[in-house]
Amino acid sequence: MPVRVAESSAPSQLSGSNCGQTSPSACSLLSVGQVVTFWEGEIVDTKNYTFFTGKWEATPEDDIRHWTKFPSFSALQSHVEVDGGKSLDLSNYQYIFMRWKEQYFVNVGTDCGLTIAGFYYVCFSCSDGSINGFYYDPNSSPFQKLELKSTNEGRQGFSFSSYELR
Repeated sequence: MPVRVAESSAPSQLSGSNCGQTSPSACSLLSVGQVVTFWEGEIVDTKNYTFFTGKWEATPEDDIRHWTKFPSFSALQSHVEVDGGKSLDLSNYQYIFMRWKEQYFVNVGTDCGLTIAGFYYVCFSCSDGSINGFYYDPNSSPFQKLELKSTNEGRQGFSFSSYELR
């Protein structure tokens, strides 16, 4: 799944686009084999954004339920349950937690039969460059998984099929 990432001028925000294969049932409805969406993200830095989403129909209980799917979250959980993680300093933590919210479809209309009503809880590993996420939408199947593995191919940093983090 190609992902393009662009840094925002706003602190702790990023944006990009996803290109994913449609499901067989969606393929029969669409004339394209891939659906491209534009998304914006929030980096959980405990100053601008905490682990509590506070929007998109997500409750603190939903947040805890999703963040605990990441093994790297377990060391933070007790602090997050108290204040959303505001007391944490994540500047040297080996994982970066984010939320990615798809904003609109790029190559299909809104009547395509697919939804972007929810958002992803995302965890980036600074040590191996992997990105894992879980989709949240109260009207969809719970815990749909997003998994991106990096390749290095002799370059510094981590690269995926369409972006690099340095």
